[in-house]
Amino acid sequence: MYATERQQQILDVARANGRVEVKDLADQLDVTPETVRRDLTVLERHGLVRRVHGGAIPVERLGFEPGISDREQVLAGEKERIAKRALDELPAGGSVLIDAGTTTVRLAEMLPQDRELTVITHALPVAMVLATRPGITLHLVGGTVRGRTLAAVGPWALRDLADIHADVAVLGTNGLTVEHGLTTPDLAEAAVKQAIIAASHRVVVLADHTKLGRVDLARVAPLAAVDTLVTDSGVDAAVAAEVEEAGVRVVLS
Repeated sequence: MYATERQQQILDVARANGRVEVKDLADQLDVTPETVRRDLTVLERHGLVRRVHGGAIPVERLGFEPGISDREQVLAGEKERIAKRALDELPAGGSVLIDAGTTTVRLAEMLPQDRELTVITHALPVAMVLATRPGITLHLVGGTVRGRTLAAVGPWALRDLADIHADVAVLGTNGLTVEHGLTTPDLAEAAVKQAIIAASHRVVVLADHTKLGRVDLARVAPLAAVDTLVTDSGVDAAVAAEVEEAGVRVVLS
């Protein structure tokens, strides 16, 4: 097992159980405690866990939300494949609302040069990618910019989105379950995501497998609001089946 795979497994266990212990992880992974401690140090450096005596706690349990630079380094390959597969969900022409997130930025980077689209976004990284792109008519939603996600939120953003009706919305999420639908750590971003959904004819959610089965503080929408979920092949088959039974088309990358 590569170090990155082991670290992802440690993170999955931490998120599922609420914390991890060095000794238990060493036994489960058949590695030395020193190896586990190095892995936890890497995860903490990326802003994903907080070290405590004898183990670590995922930042979600502490009320922390990783910044965009930290999240860009996590599951980069999976996000790349998800974004590439999501291109098939976009119209040949027309309008697309692109949400904030590391996977949606990758999607923006991959938009075909010869496709004419109107893109609306509240995410500064997405806007920076597309601002000079030929064939793209870009509309930037205003508001108060959150430092952690570089996304505009608040009353201005909600007013802008209320005047829009896009063909497709490409949405990111921090958590997705059948019971609680889409969730995210921040209430202001949840409100903007709700407005994006309301402003779109179709909703496509991009989420790597670690987001499925996770619940965060702020509820965005029930799964009934989602048309398609694009995720990676690491998703648990039973979880994917539950999502499909709830009426969402699941696409694996």
